[in-house]
Amino acid sequence: MKRTTFQAGLIAAAMLVCAGSAQAQKAGDWVFGAGALGYLPQDKTTPLRFVSPVDRELPGSGADVKNAVTLGMNLHYFVTDNWAVEGVLGVPPRIKLDGAGTLAPLGQLGSARLYAPTLLGKYFFGNADDKLRFSAGLGVTYSKFSSVRLDSGLQNALGGALGMPPGMSTTTAKIGSKFAPVLNVGVNYAFTKNLGMTFSVSYIPMKTKATLTTRVGGNTVAVSQTRVRLDPIVPFLYLTYKF
Repeated sequence: MKRTTFQAGLIAAAMLVCAGSAQAQKAGDWVFGAGALGYLPQDKTTPLRFVSPVDRELPGSGADVKNAVTLGMNLHYFVTDNWAVEGVLGVPPRIKLDGAGTLAPLGQLGSARLYAPTLLGKYFFGNADDKLRFSAGLGVTYSKFSSVRLDSGLQNALGGALGMPPGMSTTTAKIGSKFAPVLNVGVNYAFTKNLGMTFSVSYIPMKTKATLTTRVGGNTVAVSQTRVRLDPIVPFLYLTYKF
């Protein structure tokens, strides 16, 4: 019977596990990793509020930040057999925002690209020659949102709240960039002397603010804001190669 791709993958993984003795990371090693990086916001938003020219809230308005997955890459440098410094980068995912509350009928409200380079100090438990090692880390990330796009439904809704017909106004948005702490735990397995796999989970407590500017004929007619608590959980599953 012809083997399936899944069966072939299992056989290949078993061969890697059995091939030779594994040696985990030790002082002076550089370890490169690449794999699937998730962004799972535990978000909460305040109602959208006009702050100019008048102070007025859109009652019951809200938004949900959707999950995203992208290609992540990282690099460890082992200062000692147990302590390492890790840098993490990901291909910037497009984070989508859906309407909630009174804005739910609009569906998707907009999206933005997320750039979030991260630097961590990590402690690896056990010995350098252990195949299985657990780790814990603490660090900082800088989250920058760019290429923010607002869908026509939200733009028309904001214009309508100002008494304007659909298509008469345009609205742009800016989301504040933030530094935030990162807490990380992980499990690391060495298949061979150089090849391994890691699964880590990070938690990032973070708040930011979105500012929306509505214009007619190039002139600003209103500014509105909402505060967003993102607090994402960031799972990262990746293959590693030790140099």
